[in-house]
Amino acid sequence: MDEYRSLAVLAAVHDAGSFSAAGRRLKLSTSVVSHHVSKLEAKVGASLFFRSTRALSLTPEGKAILPAARAMVAAAKDALDVLAEANDQLVGSLRVTLPAFGDRNPFNRAILRFAHEHPMVAVSLHSSDQQVDLVKEGFDLAIRLGVLRDSALKSKRIGTFGRKIVASPDYLAKRPPIKTLTDLQSCDFIAMAMLPDTITLVCKEEQVSFQPENVRLEVHSLSAAKAGVLEGLGVQHLPDSEVDIEIAEGRLVEVLPRWSPPDLGIYAVWPDIGPQKKLTRKLIEFLERVERLDE
Repeated sequence: MDEYRSLAVLAAVHDAGSFSAAGRRLKLSTSVVSHHVSKLEAKVGASLFFRSTRALSLTPEGKAILPAARAMVAAAKDALDVLAEANDQLVGSLRVTLPAFGDRNPFNRAILRFAHEHPMVAVSLHSSDQQVDLVKEGFDLAIRLGVLRDSALKSKRIGTFGRKIVASPDYLAKRPPIKTLTDLQSCDFIAMAMLPDTITLVCKEEQVSFQPENVRLEVHSLSAAKAGVLEGLGVQHLPDSEVDIEIAEGRLVEVLPRWSPPDLGIYAVWPDIGPQKKLTRKLIEFLERVERLDE
């Protein structure tokens, strides 16, 4: 059994790209991960990884063992899924990453509701506006927004979200009225590092794109962009769920409401490194019903 564990650790180290990343994925210390690999190397009588400060790669012996190690791990997951199918109660663990929306994000709430309804499922929730490597970090699922880049990941569209261009009343009071797109283009903007510089807006069948003339502040998260807008530093387009309450309270004002950014897709994304976990599949099905759950 100890050798089986070591083979599973070998596969995790290769997929994660480092001993420490594999440890986070397996919830083991780096020293324990290293111990398993060393024991396997002693059993084989050869090194399984080329180790350097910059990269980790398999030796020929490691490459020869990896397919069988992965097949063993996949077979174990299949067996657990078969057991789970026969059990009405979901059991297991899920690591999920999603954008760092506020607590109004419906998908964040839905994942918490999923955890509440399935008490035998341990959920690790990672919120960040910076995309992470799902394989290296050991995530089962990611929620991603906008247009997906080409990758080896699998994905499924599970919803859409709208956005509004907003500013604070204080900011608008200090400048000439914004009546045209030219007026808007001359505003101070709060840039988000993860978004393109070009802003696209639609009004009925018409679509225009422009680059802001003045970037007042650049941030790396949606929450920081919202805080900057509320502080009166400029304008930016933000998700409806993040600004509708502030608009209703008068703390934010929708700018040029006839024009709005196109709706964007919300996607469930998961690694294509083997059979999809039953828990991942069940969570995706749950998230697809998120709008109905919030009614």
